Amino acid sequence: MRPLKRLGGRMEMSHRYRTKFLAVIFGVAAMAVCGVSAYAQATASQTDVLPNPYRAAVAFGQLPAGRTWGSTSAVTPDTRGHIWVGERCGKNSCGDSTLDSILEFDSSGKLLKSFGGGLLAVPHSIYFDKSGNIWVTDSGELRLPGAPVLDPSSKETKGHAAFKFSPDGKLLMTLGKPGVSGDSPDVLGEPNAVVEGANGDLFVADGHSPHRGNARVVKLTKDGKFIKQWGGHGSGPGQFEVPHALAFDSRGRLFVADRGNKRIQIFDQDGNFLEAWKQFGAPSGIFIDQNDVLYVSDSQSESTDPKADRYNPGFEHGVHIGSAKDGRVTGMIPMPVSPNHDNGPEGIAADAMGNIYIAETIIRGVWQYAKR
Repeated sequence: MRPLKRLGGRMEMSHRYRTKFLAVIFGVAAMAVCGVSAYAQATASQTDVLPNPYRAAVAFGQLPAGRTWGSTSAVTPDTRGHIWVGERCGKNSCGDSTLDSILEFDSSGKLLKSFGGGLLAVPHSIYFDKSGNIWVTDSGELRLPGAPVLDPSSKETKGHAAFKFSPDGKLLMTLGKPGVSGDSPDVLGEPNAVVEGANGDLFVADGHSPHRGNARVVKLTKDGKFIKQWGGHGSGPGQFEVPHALAFDSRGRLFVADRGNKRIQIFDQDGNFLEAWKQFGAPSGIFIDQNDVLYVSDSQSESTDPKADRYNPGFEHGVHIGSAKDGRVTGMIPMPVSPNHDNGPEGIAADAMGNIYIAETIIRGVWQYAKR
C-alpha cells in the first residue's frame, strides 16, 4: 500500500487492492446460483482481472484562499465542459454556514462562480436538465445507522428538499419542504438525486437511511406535481435500501443505485422493474454518457468482515466501468487510500473527453482521472 504523494502542487495517488482467488470462484458461483444477468468474469476481484485505462488521480478544483474542501458527493459537467460541484462548506454539513456550496469550475479547475450560501445543509447531488438548469438535492443532516431520529419539534430548517436553479444561481423551483422530513406526495425525506425524463417528468431518489425513513423513487411532472412513487424498504425487485443515485440510458431506462442492496435496479419510466445488476458492486454514484458508457462509483464494498453490512466478496472501493446497454463490465479503477486507509468515492461524472471526476466524502474534494 502506497501513501498519497504530492507532485508539482497536485496530489497524485495510486493503489491496487488484491483479493484472493477463492473470492473469484465464490463470486462467480454465487451469480450462477442467483441468476443475475451479468458477465461473471467481471464480478469478483475486478482489480485483478479488469484493465484500468486511467492515470492516477489528481486533485481538481482551486478553492478561494482560506477555504478547504469538505465532504463532497455532488459533481457533474455542463455542456461547455465546466465542472460543477456541491461542496459541504469545509465539513460534512453547511447547516451552520453561509458559505456558497454550489461551485462552478472551468476545465482547468479555476473557480468561476459560486452561489447557494445559507440555503443547503448537505448538498448531495447535482444535475443539469435539458434546459440547462441545475438541480441540487439537499439530503439534510445525514445520520449514521442507529442514530436517533430527529425530534419533530427541533428547529431544522434545511434539508429534505431538491432545488432547481438557473445557471446564474436564481432559485426557480423547490421540491419538498426544507427542514421537513416525510413520505407524503409533497414532502421528501433525505433525497439523494434528481433526474429529468425525455418529456420533462422529474424523478427523485428519496431516502438515505438503511431500514428506516424513506426508500422510494418519486415521479413528478415538470412543474413538480406528484404523479406516483414506488419502492419501500427491502431487497425484492423494486424495493430499496438507500436509493443513492439515478441516471437514464439512451433508451430512457431509469438506473437506480440501490446501494444498501449492492445492486443497480433498472426500471421503465412508469416504475416497472426490468433488471437488477450486481456486477457493479455497491453503487453510490451512477453516470451514463451519450454513448451509454456506464460509470459506477463504489464507496461501500469491502471483503474482509463477513459480518459487516458492507461485506461484498470480490469487490472493493473503486469505479466500475461498463456498458449500460448489456451490463458488461470492461474496466475498473481501484481507489487510492487516505492516510487512515479509507476513502469514500460517491459522486461520479465524465466529461466529453472521457475524464472521470470523483466527489469524495472521506478524502474530500474532487479528484480527476484522465485516460492513459
